[in-house]
Amino acid sequence: MASITIEAITKTFGTVPVLNDIDLSIADGEFVVLVGPSGCGKSTLLRMIAGLEDITAGEIRIDDRRINEVAPKDRDIAMVFQSYALYPHMTVADNMSYSLKLRKTAKERIAEAVGAAAGKLGLDPLLARRPKALSGGQRQRVAMGRAIVRHPKAFLFDEPLSNLDARLREQMRAEIKRLHKSIGATSVYVTHDQIEAMTLADRIVAMHGGIIQQVGNPLDLYDRPANLFVAGFIGSPAMNFVEGHRRAGAIETDDGSKIAIPDGVQLAEGQAVTVGIRPEHVRIVAGPEAGSYAARVDLVEPTGFGTIVHVRLLGQDLKIYTLERGIAAVGQPLHIALDGARLHVFDRETTNRIG
Repeated sequence: MASITIEAITKTFGTVPVLNDIDLSIADGEFVVLVGPSGCGKSTLLRMIAGLEDITAGEIRIDDRRINEVAPKDRDIAMVFQSYALYPHMTVADNMSYSLKLRKTAKERIAEAVGAAAGKLGLDPLLARRPKALSGGQRQRVAMGRAIVRHPKAFLFDEPLSNLDARLREQMRAEIKRLHKSIGATSVYVTHDQIEAMTLADRIVAMHGGIIQQVGNPLDLYDRPANLFVAGFIGSPAMNFVEGHRRAGAIETDDGSKIAIPDGVQLAEGQAVTVGIRPEHVRIVAGPEAGSYAARVDLVEPTGFGTIVHVRLLGQDLKIYTLERGIAAVGQPLHIALDGARLHVFDRETTNRIG
């Protein structure tokens, strides 16, 4: 396997900037997920590592070898795409072994590699089938098997689960994670799905507007988002945001309510801020208590495991995530408390975290 180093990478299409001064180091054997909305530059960065996009400026190295001018086929990287790209006239075994045959690998070595990959992916009973006789999840496993048999230095995944239904995505996430543990391959995975990012990654690289917004392990981004973008993108249901200003030792919201300033947060008088609180950190309390707020229920969304309750509070529409069933009904008045230790405060001008 190998490390991947990305230094000062810039990409423009004509005069349009797509990536801006990207620096990232990926350790040998690490599973890194690039996550962000469509158009943020994550797939472009992956394709630059693979050699499918030219580099406008900067340098990419695999181990200590500069690969800017190295042809894709000579980078010793395997890529798994959103589309399975299987040869329809070939069997599963032939699809998996095709790249090895092109390299004139010995038949015994091919049989050994295909057998080992098929065993890891549960494809042994399917080796004689053609792609039309496979489900979407089986086809994606074949595509991964085709990559595994090459024993590349790194695996690149470009939204490989996007074409699958929700249940299959869940199943394939687990299979990809087990696969990574068993072979220890350096992996770079692109997705717009923050659940995939949270469940798969050793580290997440959150991207927006061609810029890396934050790099860290999944719980780093969940517990201490660096800015408003990361705070709003990571977590489901999404974080609630309330606008306010520091006035007289507290944060005064746009409707005149007061929120206590969290410990460790230093604000100038009159400073405009955005306060974030995750729905799972908003509590429904039995009645009025110190620091609680009165609200009325606008909408209730049962999800099975929990319930999402929408209320109008602090001049905003807020969501509450609770595991208690039947705790709220539309039109019902509620008393709400915010977990002060779980509040996130961001400067409204810079959008960066404070404290």
